[in-house]
Amino acid sequence: MSHRRAVRSRLERLVREIAKFGAIGAVGFVVNTVIFNMCRHSGLAVVRSGVIATCFAIAANYVGNRYWTYRDCDKSRRSRELTLFLLFSGVGLVIENGILALSHYGFGLTSAVADNIAKNVVGLGIGTVFRFWSYRTWVFKRLPVTQATVEAAESFLAQAPKASATPEIPRQRHRASSTRH
Repeated sequence: MSHRRAVRSRLERLVREIAKFGAIGAVGFVVNTVIFNMCRHSGLAVVRSGVIATCFAIAANYVGNRYWTYRDCDKSRRSRELTLFLLFSGVGLVIENGILALSHYGFGLTSAVADNIAKNVVGLGIGTVFRFWSYRTWVFKRLPVTQATVEAAESFLAQAPKASATPEIPRQRHRASSTRH
């Protein structure tokens, strides 16, 4: 494979990964925003509402990322994966809700609009970039493809019998039973 094709293939794979991550993130965003505003309007403190909402979004995002975005990644060490996912999601939670706390308590921007912009635009935006990098780097590791693996697959395919255009279908003969029940 030429260098140009290899780069293009990696770039296409990255674009698909970003699109899937973004789709799961959009679902998480809706979960996060709805629960945050429900908690906030029910009288809970702003940052507590943010933490609760982020926890629900983290759960939704894990399921989506594990079973769709990164479904083809190594599944052999699921407890390690979940631990790292929760660790990096926790850092994202601190980023997201730290910006909310700074805006709400530090700068005195206490309206519902200001809280949503601080948490669900600025905080979530920065947190998302961090999460994407950490998930793909540390959490959902791709299985390594070595040169030996590629060569073994190529030799297997080269040795496989060529299929004809119209494969033979084995026919079964059925005898009509002359006995009646």
